[in-house]
Amino acid sequence: MPQGQPVSVPDDGLTTRQRRNRPLLFVHTGVGKGKSTAAFGLALRAWNQGWPIGVFQFVKSAKWKVGEENALKVLGASGEGGSVDWHKMGEGWSWVQRDNQLDNEEKAREGWEQVKRDLAAETYKLYVLDEFAYPMHWGWIDTDEVVEVMRNRPGTQHVVITGRNAPQKLIEAADLVTDMSKVKHPMDAGQKGQRGIEW
Repeated sequence: MPQGQPVSVPDDGLTTRQRRNRPLLFVHTGVGKGKSTAAFGLALRAWNQGWPIGVFQFVKSAKWKVGEENALKVLGASGEGGSVDWHKMGEGWSWVQRDNQLDNEEKAREGWEQVKRDLAAETYKLYVLDEFAYPMHWGWIDTDEVVEVMRNRPGTQHVVITGRNAPQKLIEAADLVTDMSKVKHPMDAGQKGQRGIEW
C-alpha cells in the first residue's frame, strides 16, 4: 500500500485506523473526459471488496447503452464480489442541448429522494451519483441539502458525484475532488464519439 506523509494530522481524536476507514465523499468535475470513467473504476474496486454498489445515473436516457452498466451488472450477478444495482433517472438528455427538460428535472428530484432513502437505510457501501453535479448546477436540487445529507449520512457509506460545474459548496464539503481538465479531445477535430471509447 502506498505510504504518504500527511501535510498535517487532524486533532480529531481518531486513531490512524479509524481515520483511514472513515467514509469519503468524492467529486469528479471539470470539462475533461473521464469523470464517470474514474467513478466506475472505483466501483470495480468496491465490487472486488464485496461491497454493495448503487449506481444512480441522473439526466441520462434510460435507453442509452452504457458499457459500464452491462459489465458491472454481469459482475454483480456473478456471485464473486459485491452486488450492483443500476438506477436510471432521465428520459433523454445531452449537455449540448437542454430543451424540454421538465421530465428530467422531475426524474432527477425523484432520483435524489431515492438516494436519500438508500443512504438512511445504509443500502449500499458505495454510491455512484453519475452526472449529479448538473441538477445542482441548474438549481433542480438544492446544493445545501445535498451537502447536509452527505455530512450526516450514517455508517461507512462512500459517495462519488460526477459532472461538470460542481457547486463550490459541494467541492468544499468533499474529501477528494478531481478536476478533469481538457488538453485535447478528438471532438475538437470533428470526430464523433465512438463505440468502446465513449460508450
